[in-house]
Amino acid sequence: MRITPDKIASSTRNANLSSELELSDKIICKQGYVIAGKILNDKSTYNTLELPSGRQSRVCKNDIVVGVLGARNALRGYSGVVPDTLKAGDVIQVLNLGGVMGKFTSGNPAIGSPFNIEVLGSVLSFPDFTERIGHPAHVLDGTVKPQDSLGKTPPLVIVTGTSMQAGKTTAACEIVKQLTHQGLKINAAKLTGISLMRDMLEMKDVGAKRVVDFTDAGIVCTNPDNVVHVAKGIVTTLAKDEPDCIVLEFGDGIMGQYGVMQLLLDKELMSNVKAHILAANDQVGAWGAVKYLEGKCPAIDAITGPATDNTVGTSFVTTLGVQAANAMMQGELLGKIAARKLGLTIKVIPSTTNKGVAQ
Repeated sequence: MRITPDKIASSTRNANLSSELELSDKIICKQGYVIAGKILNDKSTYNTLELPSGRQSRVCKNDIVVGVLGARNALRGYSGVVPDTLKAGDVIQVLNLGGVMGKFTSGNPAIGSPFNIEVLGSVLSFPDFTERIGHPAHVLDGTVKPQDSLGKTPPLVIVTGTSMQAGKTTAACEIVKQLTHQGLKINAAKLTGISLMRDMLEMKDVGAKRVVDFTDAGIVCTNPDNVVHVAKGIVTTLAKDEPDCIVLEFGDGIMGQYGVMQLLLDKELMSNVKAHILAANDQVGAWGAVKYLEGKCPAIDAITGPATDNTVGTSFVTTLGVQAANAMMQGELLGKIAARKLGLTIKVIPSTTNKGVAQ
């Protein structure tokens, strides 16, 4: 069966798909394999798909879309798993904006029910143009190779959070921007979460020379089992450019299921961390993170996020013995804190961040 899809999701980017695709009725039900399907419903919220260009495209009923099988465990989004079996005609769901697809298990009332998608088949790949028999397309062969250990590593700045939408990307972008404006060469990465280019593109927009994430290592969704080797592969890849610093965003929260704590407990990785910024939604989250992480990983150097939106939060944060620096209003201060931990003295560049919600 040959199709011309209406939309191809960004999660498929490693597969280098063309605009016309050949399908098979044989489906490999494993994370990372590419499938096509027809959208069965319209939605008024959470109704776009990120394309390989990074653009968000509205999805409509009857659209033929191509995405990747994967799992998701999101507190403020959809959760789902890869089904044990799939055949043409089965109905599964689109689990995120990046086009990761699976069996929906739990949702969030703020974004409504997910898109239902009728499976049409698996997408075939023809690596050699002389081949007449295709192979099931997948995204498992990324440009970043997982590593067991690190080589020579530049200083790392890590940005963690108490949950999704705590302001991690905003903080990471401000740090990248401030350090870049001082003439430093900064690379960046997102180490945990589910496949989506948006946060990477934001860091690129503010000056990061090179930005990668776990999907570049062939992973659709990180978990405690795969995350450490993948993260070390990412850091090793970015270190080859000899940047002055690498800024690392840890997607999701420290207590989520994407493997954040596994990274924070890895002594080799953490030995290269010079600054640790935490994004917290509220005072309880800030307090809990400081207490929970104490003695487990590099100490938190500053707290940002909604917990620091005004003096009610900032005055509380200071009682924890940690500096408060709101990334949306005090981006220059956040950059100065990171620079100081890196052993640098920088000229402050006024913040231009103007976002109404945490990313």
